[in-house]
Amino acid sequence: MIRHDEFQTFEIEFLRNEKLDLKKKFKILEALYKEAVALGVFPLRDSLEGLDVDIRIAKVVNSVSKDT
Repeated sequence: MIRHDEFQTFEIEFLRNEKLDLKKKFKILEALYKEAVALGVFPLRDSLEGLDVDIRIAKVVNSVSKDT
C-alpha cells in the first residue's frame, strides 16, 4: 500500500512534468469558471467590494523600508 506522503510526492512530480497545450489550459480555465459560477462566486455582486482593504494593505506594505 502506498503511503500518503509517497503518493503526494509522486503526484507533485507528475504534475510538474506534465506539459499542457493551450487548448487543454483553456478547457481547464473554462471548467473552473463554470464551477465558480455554479458555486455563486461569479459574477461578483459588487466588483469593488474589499478594494478599500486592499488599498490599505498596499499602503502599509509599500511604506515598509526595503533595507530591513
